[in-house]
Amino acid sequence: MPENTVLQRDYAKYRLDKSKEDLEAAHLLFSQGSYRIANNRAYYSIFHALRAVLLLDNFDSSKHSGVIAEFRRRYIKEGVFPIEMSKMIGSAFTIRNASDYDDMFIASKEETAEQISNAEWVYRIVSEYIKI
Repeated sequence: MPENTVLQRDYAKYRLDKSKEDLEAAHLLFSQGSYRIANNRAYYSIFHALRAVLLLDNFDSSKHSGVIAEFRRRYIKEGVFPIEMSKMIGSAFTIRNASDYDDMFIASKEETAEQISNAEWVYRIVSEYIKI
């Protein structure tokens, strides 16, 4: 990982803190049976973790698809993070979109538990990578 400025590391830490906060919210919502919203928070936990890593390489995008594509290109394709992470990101993005925008989407307990587990894994592996 390249050397980073104090400002970059501070912003990356801020984004990683947002990731953790969203993960905690996903757990709370899940425990209350609010699976649709828990899926949303699990996705945003992953999204903020990706943005924390990308910030350290001076990249950001106003589009979620841009963040995901660039993360996959820079880190998954290059072998920095395992290929399984790409599937987790794609699944979280798809389910979050369905949870937020499809009127007839019903989030299952099992599917939501998997999304939260994936978000935990992404948060953990990103935290280890950037060591903030």
